[in-house]
Amino acid sequence: MQPERWENIIGDIKDNFEVEEHGKKHEEEMGGTDIEFIIFEGPLGRMKLEFVSKPVVLDKKTTYSRRIGAGTQVDYIYSKDERSYKLRAYKWDEAREDWAEMEARMFDK
Repeated sequence: MQPERWENIIGDIKDNFEVEEHGKKHEEEMGGTDIEFIIFEGPLGRMKLEFVSKPVVLDKKTTYSRRIGAGTQVDYIYSKDERSYKLRAYKWDEAREDWAEMEARMFDK
């Protein structure tokens, strides 16, 4: 999914459904991940969509030793200008009182 398509989905949701919350958060792990989310009351009940944007992994470097008990460390090299995008969809599960992930393909036409 591309950012332009995400903006279209956000516009459609705001036009057709009652939006409970819309925001962004940034996580420093994995090279700096940006997550934009929207929570709304949809046709299936309370729903949450997340648009995840993170840098592309260019290389992976593994550091290890052949000694017994020595640990292994994996270092990732991230792109400064290329990003990958992913859409995640959740439905509120009343029984567990938590978000249950669903397939996001229905939102990506």
